[in-house]
Amino acid sequence: MSLADALAQERRARLAAERLLELKQKELLAANAQLSRHALTLTDEIVEKREEVEEVRHVAEELRDQKERVLQDLEQAHEEVDIVQRRLWHSVETIQDGFAVFDRNDTLLVANPAYLAVFDEMECVAPGISYRDIIQILVEEGIVDTGDLDPQAWCADMLERWKSPQPKARTIKLWNNRFIKLMDRRSATGDTVSLALDITDTIRREKDLEEALLRAESANRAKSAFLAKMSHELRTPMNGVVGMADLLCETSLDEEQKLFVDTIRSSGDSLLKLINDVLDFSKMEAAKLVLHKEEFDLERTLTEVLMLFQPAVKEKAVDLVVDYDMFLPTTFVGDPGRFRQILTNLIGNAVKFTSSGHVMVRAVGLPDGDTDNYRIHVSVEDTGPGIPADMIDHIFGEFNQVEDEQNRKFEGTGLGLAITKQLVTLMGGKIWMDSEEGKGSNFGFYVPLPAPKTATFHLDNIPNWVDRIIMVSRPSQAARILTSQLQILGADVASRTPDDFIADPETKPGDVVVIDAERTMQTGSRVIRAIQASGAQVPVVLMQNLQDNDDSAGYQPLQMVNKPTGRKILINAIAAFDPPARAAEDAPAYPVPAPAEQDEAPVSDQGAVAVAPPAPRKMRVLAAEDNKTNRLVFSKLVRKLDVDLAFAENGVEAVEKWKEMRPDILFMDISMPIMDGKEATRRIREIEASEGAARTPIVALTAHALSGDDEDILAAGLDHYLTKPLKKDAIFEQIGKAVPQDATPPFAEAEAEPAQPGRLAAN
Repeated sequence: MSLADALAQERRARLAAERLLELKQKELLAANAQLSRHALTLTDEIVEKREEVEEVRHVAEELRDQKERVLQDLEQAHEEVDIVQRRLWHSVETIQDGFAVFDRNDTLLVANPAYLAVFDEMECVAPGISYRDIIQILVEEGIVDTGDLDPQAWCADMLERWKSPQPKARTIKLWNNRFIKLMDRRSATGDTVSLALDITDTIRREKDLEEALLRAESANRAKSAFLAKMSHELRTPMNGVVGMADLLCETSLDEEQKLFVDTIRSSGDSLLKLINDVLDFSKMEAAKLVLHKEEFDLERTLTEVLMLFQPAVKEKAVDLVVDYDMFLPTTFVGDPGRFRQILTNLIGNAVKFTSSGHVMVRAVGLPDGDTDNYRIHVSVEDTGPGIPADMIDHIFGEFNQVEDEQNRKFEGTGLGLAITKQLVTLMGGKIWMDSEEGKGSNFGFYVPLPAPKTATFHLDNIPNWVDRIIMVSRPSQAARILTSQLQILGADVASRTPDDFIADPETKPGDVVVIDAERTMQTGSRVIRAIQASGAQVPVVLMQNLQDNDDSAGYQPLQMVNKPTGRKILINAIAAFDPPARAAEDAPAYPVPAPAEQDEAPVSDQGAVAVAPPAPRKMRVLAAEDNKTNRLVFSKLVRKLDVDLAFAENGVEAVEKWKEMRPDILFMDISMPIMDGKEATRRIREIEASEGAARTPIVALTAHALSGDDEDILAAGLDHYLTKPLKKDAIFEQIGKAVPQDATPPFAEAEAEPAQPGRLAAN
C-alpha cells in the first residue's frame, strides 16, 4: 500500500471518526436536553407537591382549630342544656298542680312532687310504674272517691279514656273532698303529658254562685208575681178612668172643660200603656207569656198599625210609609196580637223621636228550606236623631233609655224595646238595630212564620182598561215605592208634582190620576179643580190621612183611601171604578169635552186623512247631584236652555227618576250617598239591556281627577267624563250631542247671549 493510499485511508478513517463523534455529540446534546426537560418537569411537580403538602398542612391546622372550637361549643351547649333542664324541672317542682310525663308504653317517665303527693309518699309510685298500676292504686288505697260506680268499673272507664287519641278532661274527687281535673295531651313523639289541676276552690265558688242564682231567681219570681198582681189591680180602675173620659168628651163642654177632659184622657192613656208594659214584662219573667197562633194577614197588620200613628204625626212633617215585598205571601200563621205589639213598640219609638222626614215599615221574606215556613224580615226605618254607637246595646236592656238633652223630654218606662226583644225571641227570631247619629235609625227583626197550606200567591193585576197612571205627589218615599211597584206590575206611571199638574192638567183616555193629598196644602181639592177646569172627567184616587176630610167638591168618579196606602189598596181602589164602555176601540174611556169646531181635516192624494205630526217636546235633562249648592249652580248654568230639568239627590233616586222620565241625557255625580254614580249607572244599563231600550247618554260629574279615574268611571258604563269645576261650554256641548230628533232645539234662547263659563263646587 502506498503512502498516499495509507494517508487517504487514514483521512477517511479520521473523517468517519469525526462524523461519529459529531453524531454522538448530537445524541448527547439531545439526551442532555431531554434530561433537562425531565428535570424541569420533576422540579415543577416537586414544587406543586410541596404547595399541596403546605395547603394540606394548613387545612389540617384549621380543622384542628375548628375541632377544638366545636368541642368547646358542645361542652358549653351541654352546660346550657343542663342549666335549662334544671331550671325547667325546678319550675315544674314549684307549681302546685300535678305534672307528669308518660312514654308511648304508658310508663311514667317523670313526675313533680305535687303529682306524687296524692299517693302519700308511696315508694311504688315512681318513674317506671305504668298508668294502669297508678289507677289501680288510686282505687285500692281509697285515694279516689268512685261515687256510684263500682271500683273496677271506674278503673275500666279511666283506662278507656286514657287510650283514646285525645283523652277528654275528667274531674275526680279525692277522699279528702278535693277535686282534681285531669288533662292529658299526646305529643308528636307518642309521649303523654298529664296535668292534675286542683279545682276545689272553683267548684265551691260555682256551687255558691248556683245557690245565689237560685235565691235571685226566687226573689225575681216573687217580684214578678207582685208586679203582675199590682198591674192587674191598677188596670181595672184605669180602664174606667179612660173610658169615662172618652164618654165625657162626647158631651157638651166648654173649651176649658174640654181641655181638662183631654188632659185626663191623654194622661190615662199614657199611664195605661206604662202599666201594660210592666204587666207584659212581668209575665215574660214569670215565663207565663204564651203565643196564640192563628192565620192573619201580615200586610194588612203592618198597614193598620202604621195607620194608628197618623194622629201622632198630624202636626209633624213626617210621612208614614209601608213597603211590602210584592213577591211575598200575605197570609201567615202566628200570634197577630203580639206581632202588633212588636210593631207598635218599634213604630211608636220611631214616631216619637222623628220630627221630620219619614217612618217606613218594610217587610221582605224568603222560603225557609222546603217547608211551608218563611223567614220574614221586618224593619222600621226613621229619619230621627239617631242613637250613639256606644248606646246601641244599652237600649235593649230593661228600664233603659238613651239619655241626652234631646231625648230627655220623652217619657217612658224603658221597657218597650226589652219587651219587643223578648217577644221576638219567643217567636224564634232575632232583633237588631243600625243607627247613625244625626241621620236616623233602623230597627230590624226576623221571625219564622209558616204559611197556611191553603194560601195561594199571585201578583196583583192592574185593570186592562188602564193605559196610564198619573201619580200626583211631592217627592216622597211613599210615592217612589208605589211608583216602582206599579211599574214592576207593568203599569205606565207618570210622576207629576202637584204644582206641575195644576199648571198643565193634561190627561188622556185610559188615565187614572192618583193624588197624594196633604190637608194643609189642600192638594186634593186644588188638583181636582184643575182637572175639572180642563174639562176632563178622569177617574181619581185620593190618598189622604185618616183625620183629613177632603170631600173634593163632590167630584166623580172618585175613590178615597187612607194613608199609608199600600200597592194592594191602591190597585183595589182603581179596580173599583166601573170599566168604561167604549163605542169603538179608540173611543175615550170617559167623556171628555167636545173638540172645538175646525175645518175638515186635510186629505192626502190617496184619499186618506193626513195625520198631523206630533208636536215637538222639550229635551229632558236629569242631573244627579247630592250637593244642594251644586244643584243650584247647575240649574243656573242651564237656565237659558229650553229643557225639562230634573234633579236626583242620590244614586237610588237617580235610577228611579230615570225610570220615570226617561231623560235624553243624564249628568251623574260619582260621589253620592246611599248609592254612588257608578253603581247607579250599572243599574240603568242593566235595565236598558233587559228592556232592549235605547242607551241613555250618561256624563260623569266628579271632583276626582287623578290618573286612571276616568278609566275606572267609564268602565262602569258612563259615556263621558267631566271633572269639577265644570265649564258651561262643556255642559252645553254634551247636551247638544244628545238632542233627539223629536225635541225642540234647547239653545234657542241661550244662543242669543254669549256663553259664559260657569263652575260647580267640588265635593
